[in-house]
Amino acid sequence: MINMTLPKKVTIVEVGARDGLQNEPKLIDTQTKIEFINRLSDTGLAVIEATSLVNPAWVPQLADAEEVFRSITRHEDIVYPVLVPNLYGMERAVAMGVKTVAIFTSASEAFNQRNINCSIDESFERFKPAIELARSNDIKVRGYLSCVMGCPYQGKVDVHIVTTLAERLYQLGCYEISLGDTIGIGTPLQAQQLITEVGKQVALEHLAIHFHDTRGQALANILACLQLGVSVVDASVAGLGGCPYASGASGNVATEDLVYMLHGMGISTHIDLEKLLEAGTFICQKLGRENQSKLGRISIQ
Repeated sequence: MINMTLPKKVTIVEVGARDGLQNEPKLIDTQTKIEFINRLSDTGLAVIEATSLVNPAWVPQLADAEEVFRSITRHEDIVYPVLVPNLYGMERAVAMGVKTVAIFTSASEAFNQRNINCSIDESFERFKPAIELARSNDIKVRGYLSCVMGCPYQGKVDVHIVTTLAERLYQLGCYEISLGDTIGIGTPLQAQQLITEVGKQVALEHLAIHFHDTRGQALANILACLQLGVSVVDASVAGLGGCPYASGASGNVATEDLVYMLHGMGISTHIDLEKLLEAGTFICQKLGRENQSKLGRISIQ
């Protein structure tokens, strides 16, 4: 029987400054990114993913990663993870004084080849020296596992593969594994089945969810996972996001909409929704684009 007990508190991992901006066609100036993150820091968010240390040739939008990270006003009670792809990225993170990083792989071989030009097993080999360096520098490591509900290239992804890879990431040293529905193909029952299976090998307190809203299912999927005990959710202010290697993948679930839903259910986030809306309005105005959050659209009008 499904446990329908909802968590009293949910931690939101804000990914707008990295996952949200990485696929924007319009070049964003460094000062705008700094102000954006500083505004997010004033909302009550506990985790704000700041930037990415991948090769600028892959993601030119985040080529100013070092300057952004060193220039933002970091709060002692906020975690600012930085995405790293390999040992070189980890060396850069150490030099920058980063305290938490995120590594990433996929549950789909086809997606991994197009995203990071290697197989799943090869990606884990790349992780090993990077995680050793992180461990020796007291840097915490978070793991991203993408395409957990489906792949734009190979279609269906076996849940048992997802489970195995999530356990491998945990055994490798990741304190938390974020399960990503990269193309937003999942539905609530599928989301619950995923969490049920992965949860047999990795305790729920080490799992997070990262749902794109391509088909309008993200909030429903999140609720379905909350009902099983998941309490960490990735989201992106204004619904920003997308993946340059997954055609048709629209933005992440909007942080504003997620917070509104959680607060309406009596679940604590410690986030000031008005300040969050202001941060979403700010970045959308700078980008010259519409806010994808339902709540943000109401606020802007």
